[in-house]
Amino acid sequence: MNPFQKGNVDGKHDKNWMSGMGVVVIIMATVIALRNFYLYTTQLSIGFYLDNYTNNSVTNEKFVIAMLIGGGILLYWGKFRNTE
Repeated sequence: MNPFQKGNVDGKHDKNWMSGMGVVVIIMATVIALRNFYLYTTQLSIGFYLDNYTNNSVTNEKFVIAMLIGGGILLYWGKFRNTE
């Protein structure tokens, strides 16, 4: 009796951590984008918020775009990876 038996012995339930991390990253990016939207629109304007996506400086909104792309890549990689 081994108290530390290896899980997933039969291979039916493969743990796909990449898809889970992809979902977490996308949810975090959505929360950050909604938080920034709320904070900017209460103090400034929607135009200022949208300008942060297109200006030349590095802003938090550009990191949101990078997080969404990274989360999408993790989801894609997790779904279509080779599990042989």
